[in-house]
Amino acid sequence: MFKRLYRQFGKHRDLYTLTAVFSLLVAALLQPSIPVKHNIYSYFFVLDITQSMNAADMMANGKPATRLAHTKQLLRETLSSLPCGTKVGLGMFSGVNVVSLYLPVDVCENFNSIQDTLDHIDWRSAWTADSRVRESMLSTARVVANFPEPAQVVFFTDGEEAPKLHQFNTRDLSTLQSADGWLLVGVGTETGAPVPKYTEKNQLIGYWSHDSMQLAPGAAPIAAAGLLKRTKDIAESPQDRFISKLSETTLQAMAKEIGASYVRGDTFQKLKAAMSKQRPARREWTPFSLSSVFSGLAGLLLIAAYMPWQWLNKNRKHPRKTTVSHQTILSSAESNAAV
Repeated sequence: MFKRLYRQFGKHRDLYTLTAVFSLLVAALLQPSIPVKHNIYSYFFVLDITQSMNAADMMANGKPATRLAHTKQLLRETLSSLPCGTKVGLGMFSGVNVVSLYLPVDVCENFNSIQDTLDHIDWRSAWTADSRVRESMLSTARVVANFPEPAQVVFFTDGEEAPKLHQFNTRDLSTLQSADGWLLVGVGTETGAPVPKYTEKNQLIGYWSHDSMQLAPGAAPIAAAGLLKRTKDIAESPQDRFISKLSETTLQAMAKEIGASYVRGDTFQKLKAAMSKQRPARREWTPFSLSSVFSGLAGLLLIAAYMPWQWLNKNRKHPRKTTVSHQTILSSAESNAAV
């Protein structure tokens, strides 16, 4: 039966092939699709723009750079590596609040706009000199909760708390339930660097003093209300400069407390590896078009129909003929020897 069908196909191969090609092309024009579960990746990148991020203990493009400049370079590399369809939003942190510059948008369609926004992020955009990283986790959760779609948070910070945390101003984060899957990225070094003090025109006038960062426990409520004035801002000598360091232990403990992950953001490779472990923002059923599949099969059939199969078959038969001829020669030689 199969031989008969094969012979029948061989006689009318062109007709059957063209009929199949035409049918596949008609099917492709109908644009059929099937539902497929699809991962949706959406990120909300938050940059710490407090003054400790001006400490120059990092590298960018092989040169010494501030923590903020290093963070922006990490983000540029990250944006370039994200596939189209990924959504990205930018935010800034200062004081106790996180603000969103815009909602997550497609990274490819808005690549230039995102890069331009990133280039213009500056420490002078900060609305307060304080840096209460722990408190900002609650603010971040409120901002993300107002997004029309879920987004994974990637928070860049050195973890520097100013004023320093005491029992009176340490926020309880046990009620924060929405931080599962966030990524805290530590920027800075354990050696640290002095924190420069600039004018509004970005002119260096000195370095923050060690005394300016001290806070008595009883003054914590006053500092929380923003009423505490620093009496000695600028260090009088290099020995008096406040040295800001990466608060890695604090960030690791806080990440564990809220169900987030932590990674030291000194290289793009480490950041990318940590982001790859984050769960997608959500999963949803999306239609997968079969038009390309049908049109591709039609193209393959056309190629197969006009392939020089006879030429290939001839090439396969030549070695066999050569072998038989060689055996015949050997048999003749043996017969002559016997005679």
